[in-house]
Amino acid sequence: MSQKPFTMLVDRNRFPGATMERGLLGNRLTRRALIGGAGAVIGLVATPGVMRIAKAQSWPGGNPFTLGIAAGTPRPDGFVLWTRLAPDPLSTNPETPGGMSGGDITLRYEIAADPGMTNLVRQGGATAERAFGYSAHLDVAGLQPGRTYWYRFLSGDATTAVGRAITLPAPGTPVDKLRFGYVSCSNYEHGYFSAYRHLTEEDPEFVLFLGDYIYETIEENRPIVRRHSDGVEASTLPQYRNRYAQYRLDPDLQNLHARVPAMATWDDHEVQNDYADKWSEFFDDPTQFLMRRAAAYQAFYEHMPMRPILSQPNGPLMRVYDRFTYGDLIEISLLDGRQYRSREACYAPPHKGGGHLETEASCPERLDAGRTMLGFDQEAWLYSALEHSKTQWNLIAQDVLMAQFRKKLDGVDAFWTDDWNGYPANRKRLLQTDP
Repeated sequence: MSQKPFTMLVDRNRFPGATMERGLLGNRLTRRALIGGAGAVIGLVATPGVMRIAKAQSWPGGNPFTLGIAAGTPRPDGFVLWTRLAPDPLSTNPETPGGMSGGDITLRYEIAADPGMTNLVRQGGATAERAFGYSAHLDVAGLQPGRTYWYRFLSGDATTAVGRAITLPAPGTPVDKLRFGYVSCSNYEHGYFSAYRHLTEEDPEFVLFLGDYIYETIEENRPIVRRHSDGVEASTLPQYRNRYAQYRLDPDLQNLHARVPAMATWDDHEVQNDYADKWSEFFDDPTQFLMRRAAAYQAFYEHMPMRPILSQPNGPLMRVYDRFTYGDLIEISLLDGRQYRSREACYAPPHKGGGHLETEASCPERLDAGRTMLGFDQEAWLYSALEHSKTQWNLIAQDVLMAQFRKKLDGVDAFWTDDWNGYPANRKRLLQTDP
């Protein structure tokens, strides 16, 4: 099984200036006192007292909230709350995603200062958008920093479970400890998600999803534990939607999202193995591949608690890289290592289109100083953050192996072209940046 969860403690006093390591370390940050706040409706900040109420609606076809809820992309004054209406979550009819039809649906939401939802601090309306598979991305603002809140969505006679969300401590606020988790590479066909259950029980402050949240592939030549949706490799919007829905139906993943706020980026399997920008693993026409990428990016957005003002997709373009500052303790730069990168080095037959082993003699292009893993705009954004950061720690959260790793090809040192070994000039620029 490929799933790789970890929890991590950042402690300014125990390891000042040291390199963070994988594993479980120490005790978690004590929850802060709970107080009230304000809220927002998707795309628009709502002033206190303004509220849109959904019309009464029944759901005779079953629970519309089958895919659960999530909170994510936290800020000192708010966060994003997510759900998606899907009474028939694995519907194969492209005209009725999740078994839904018709126009946008207005939901109700409630945010409380207690898990019993008795002390409501905000309630109002949120839109489940038909254009995005009836997903809702409620961008909440105006809350108090460094607080825990609880929330739920309602639609007629249907109500979600109660979820937990947090706001980050304001920049510069003294913070001693932070405990968070990070996960990647979760292939549904390779096993069950009990590791997600374990991570939930560890009760971290938030979790970083670092890519390969889904796998678009299907296994044909090896044993599997459970079968991927539709029985085909995902390449269209309905197929990607169903793949995400299938993962979201897993009770351990669903419970993790309900209890632990998320920050998310992607790797390759959210679209296609080893893709790079518009270049596919199998030398597909770039124009056609960008259409596939657009479908995959939209499905990612439809199932993640992303800020619509920042991340709502526009065809094959969607921004996911972001920055999160947790008081004076840590600044997290969450990167996109796929959308803007240069194509794989030596991208032509007899080489593979995706990752492959190359020596310096067989592929001198790998060392080209003009090659970039992140794209030069994202590089500049990252270097500026490192230069101006005022926190004790700086964490770069990204999707692939960064350290140099040698293998052998015909007895000669060789390097894998799909990770940072395929972009050593970009790695050198990053490592030479002086925070």
